[in-house]
Amino acid sequence: MEQPYRISSYCHIKNSSVFLDGKDVNASPIQEFSTFIKSAAKQLETNYPKFYKMDNLSKLAFLAADVLLKNADLSSDNEHNIAIILSNKASSLDTDRTYQASIADPEKFFPSPSVFVYTLPNICMGEISIKHQLHSENCFFIFDRFNADPLWINAQSLLKRKKAEKVLCGWVEFDDKNYEAFLYLVEENGIIAHSPNEIKRLYKT
Repeated sequence: MEQPYRISSYCHIKNSSVFLDGKDVNASPIQEFSTFIKSAAKQLETNYPKFYKMDNLSKLAFLAADVLLKNADLSSDNEHNIAIILSNKASSLDTDRTYQASIADPEKFFPSPSVFVYTLPNICMGEISIKHQLHSENCFFIFDRFNADPLWINAQSLLKRKKAEKVLCGWVEFDDKNYEAFLYLVEENGIIAHSPNEIKRLYKT
């Protein structure tokens, strides 16, 4: 009998709070994103010096993934066959604006390599993979809004074809002052049904 794949845990970051499996693990009165995300990373013991050099989208995705993957109790000494499938609406637009501002004025023309490196949305997956030693497939989709169906289809395909042992999926959006991360982990030993309807329900929780 084929082993059903299920969601083992999920994480939300929104409104200055971090939720793990629906429980608030880091509420903060801080409204401004930059200060909030740094404070949350410190409180949740995200020990990764490069975190503070990342762009906002990568910080958001990285923290949500770190909360989930630490909760999964992965060994930090071994490689992990975990795929990543993420999505958003704005792509890397927030960082693109920052980079454009650095080159817009001919008098102050200064293209920054440290900003330019984040002008692709999938860079956040690389940051996650480096920290947690993930060695598998990854893909970043751009949708008009959260869309559970492609996430479900691609995760199921990777797991059934044994291309990954687990899949980290979700939505990570940063545009100006608006931000939200919703990530979940799919594997054989999960506890929540892995279906488009259930993914949508968790997203709205």
